[in-house]
Amino acid sequence: MNFQSPLTSRLLFDKQNHSNETLLSLYRAMLKPRLIEEKMLILLRQGKISKWFSGIGQEAISIGVTHSLHPDEYILPMHRNLGVFTAREIPLFRLFSQWQGKASGFTKGRDRSFHFGTQEFKIIGMISHLGPQLGVADGIALAHKLKKENKVTAVFTGEGGTSEGDFHEALNIASVWDLPVLFCIENNGYGLSTPTNEQYRCENIKDRGIGYGMEAHQIDGNNILEVFSKVSGLAESMRANPRPVLLEFKTFRMRGHEEASGTKYVPEDLMKEWALKDPINNYKSFLLEEGILSEETDNEYHSAIKKEIDENLLLAYEEPAINSSEINELNDVYQSFDYKHFEENKKGENIRFIDAISQGLKQSMRKHNNLVLMGQDIADYGGVFKITEGFLEEFGKDRVRNTPICESGIVEAAMGLSINGMKAMVEMQFADFVSSGFNPVVNYLAKSHYRWNQSADVVIRMPCGAGIGAGPFHSQTNEAWFTKTPGLKVVYPAFPYDAKGLLNTAINDPNPVLFFEHKALYRTIRQDVPTNYYTIPFGKAALLKEGEQVSIITYGAPVHWVLETLEAFPELNVDLIDLRSLKPIDEDSIFNSVKKTGRALLITEDSVFGSVISDISAMINEKCFEYLDAPVMRLGSLETPIPFAANLENQYLMKNKIHDKLMELIDY
Repeated sequence: MNFQSPLTSRLLFDKQNHSNETLLSLYRAMLKPRLIEEKMLILLRQGKISKWFSGIGQEAISIGVTHSLHPDEYILPMHRNLGVFTAREIPLFRLFSQWQGKASGFTKGRDRSFHFGTQEFKIIGMISHLGPQLGVADGIALAHKLKKENKVTAVFTGEGGTSEGDFHEALNIASVWDLPVLFCIENNGYGLSTPTNEQYRCENIKDRGIGYGMEAHQIDGNNILEVFSKVSGLAESMRANPRPVLLEFKTFRMRGHEEASGTKYVPEDLMKEWALKDPINNYKSFLLEEGILSEETDNEYHSAIKKEIDENLLLAYEEPAINSSEINELNDVYQSFDYKHFEENKKGENIRFIDAISQGLKQSMRKHNNLVLMGQDIADYGGVFKITEGFLEEFGKDRVRNTPICESGIVEAAMGLSINGMKAMVEMQFADFVSSGFNPVVNYLAKSHYRWNQSADVVIRMPCGAGIGAGPFHSQTNEAWFTKTPGLKVVYPAFPYDAKGLLNTAINDPNPVLFFEHKALYRTIRQDVPTNYYTIPFGKAALLKEGEQVSIITYGAPVHWVLETLEAFPELNVDLIDLRSLKPIDEDSIFNSVKKTGRALLITEDSVFGSVISDISAMINEKCFEYLDAPVMRLGSLETPIPFAANLENQYLMKNKIHDKLMELIDY
């Protein structure tokens, strides 16, 4: 069979000990999203809305789950979970304004449909990639657990979403950490047009729970009383005994994936069979038969809800089209950060780059009791570079957490911690491995504040760089992947003093920060570093050398390679700028230096094409063209992956070409 049949031919309801008031409230709650959807389908045909993802036939799941949770417990719904939003009593005009891209919505016209969150109603909406919200739920639940709050987090996905790697990572993390997450899988038969037998081969999705060592249940998703009773009992149990639970709700999508896609791929007999299991019609018949609901009361419900819909639609229609300015748009990409300067003391000690990172991290842990460190092997082992060695004894396993090998899921969990009022630091074991967590970094962390005013208070530490014979998968300096993405900050220190101060600032900053640490500098570079907690502002470059011949602009390990070159050729008279911060970048220091010298050599360890220095070159060309006495020149590594053998790696890196490139520029 290439489709799923109903669990039973008709719905059987068990009142259990629910009061008539409760039974009626569940019916009215299901009726509201159904009537809204019916209105939206009319508006869609009239061209008054652009798109609609229908949840008709699935209302019992959204309503049953939402009514089972406390109002202060987070829910992470999808685009067929209108009932979650209405059950949380979001004013309808705000929902309608959201769908029309108006200011009373939740995203200032920057995103559509249900792609938003609202702390006021404890709802965290989806992104189109589906999978990341599962890991975000883990982080929210982890924050509750660390704060000793007996709360449950519910997160939705469809059977199609269970094929994504994020599903595996999120369930595995939740199981290993005993997180109170309800993973609600709406198995509605089709992922767009792909039937379930082409999506997975286990008999039931609930069977996957066995592999994660977690409790799992299959529920008739069209039976509101079965959903409500089962989920209410589980939620109560999970609050007392925190653990994850997988719920497979068997249901059916009665309309297209979205209205334009239709349902021609669904057998007609199957549509008729599931239509008989309509959750609202069946439940209404049951309530009428039991004498709990009367036709008169039902008519009153319909009339009141339709009136509410019409009145709120009018409010949304009367609201003017949203207006903004370029300044407003740019200012909302990042959360405002009121930088607070902590002055260094005069007492210093000569320490290595790696010691400065460790010292800054430890002092930040003492300063921020809500800071949680996560990464592979960072607890007992202290991390592969031993930066967190000894942290476990001082801060404990709650705050220094070993993770499974699941970069995507852990970045998502970090986002969840931020949503629930905590700070997170994720250590990528090697910067190269961030590719396995790329999606949540660039699509979730980076965009959340711009989309719905939610900060991503997350620092991702990125041990990076060549020069230690680590080969193609442990040596990249991939900062350009992230400087391109609005919403991220990117920092890349070259000295111990800068590393400590900038890391402290990164942890204070409520925005997502990619913090690059060159591995070859860890144990080779020493400096006198203040012993106390201090900070350094982002976007301020360091002028290490002053001269008149040329401006050398670089960052990271190449700073030291340039210093070695200048020491070997003392006759060279240059400005040497260490950028330290790549996003934001210190344009003034760059332009002032180039205007003074008339020449610029930009150096990166990265390959040149698409690199940070290529953008800086364009900036100089646009802002300083009339001051230039020679072309802006760039120097980077070979356009190849990073080789392992020492002689090949030396040939790959541009460190031995710095002097020749300098002379070429000076002699131009």
